[in-house]
Formats: sequence, structure tokens, C-alpha cells
Amino acid sequence: MAVPARKTSKTRKRMRRGHIKLTVPGLAPCPNCGELRKSHMVCPNCGYYDGKQVVDTKN
Repeated sequence: MAVPARKTSKTRKRMRRGHIKLTVPGLAPCPNCGELRKSHMVCPNCGYYDGKQVVDTKN
């Protein structure tokens, strides 16, 4: 049975796990109000999508 000859160091272990992380969603400014919103989604601030009012917001 194969057994490691040496203990895996904290640095080596953390380097191996370096790609496991959270990703930031792609945010783009709303062309109507300028607030950051997710791409291809209705703006939660003004309710506009593709230049048209889709959702009625109470502002």
C-alpha cells in the first residue's frame, strides 16, 4: 500500500486548492439609470430591460 513519505505542507496543500473560490457575477451598468446589474436581467432599481419598462418600481 502506498504511503506518503513526507507530510504535505500547508503551502503545497493550499496551492493545490487555489482554484476553489467564489466567482463574481458579471455586472454591467444599466443604460437607463447607471446602477450595476447582472447582464441580461431586468434592472432591480428602475425596472428597465432593453430600453423598455418591464417591471413597475415604486421610486
